[in-house]
Amino acid sequence: MRTALARRLGAAAVGTLLLASAAALAQQPAAKTAEIGIDNFKFAPATLTVAPGTAVTWSNHDEEPHNIVNIDQPRRFRSPAIDGGEKFTFLFNEPGTYKYICAVHPHMEGTVVVK
Repeated sequence: MRTALARRLGAAAVGTLLLASAAALAQQPAAKTAEIGIDNFKFAPATLTVAPGTAVTWSNHDEEPHNIVNIDQPRRFRSPAIDGGEKFTFLFNEPGTYKYICAVHPHMEGTVVVK
């Protein structure tokens, strides 16, 4: 009798923990994401404002390879060359203004503002 009661109490405790865990996960904010397109040798949008903790993805829609190079010192990010149809993602955790270019085509300029 005691064993059955102990099992029921244990199962109830586990159920309560699972419900509490599910509720805590539901309250967490969804991951923040944003996208910058590379079209016709331009970054669009040229300036993007995001909250800290946002993952920004650059998507190359051109046929030419491009890269994304932060020009500030110290440099925070530098992508490899990304071909048409490829992407590069960087997670912006720190507030600030991040200017970048395509080092292959330096006339291509953009800014990510994190606040």
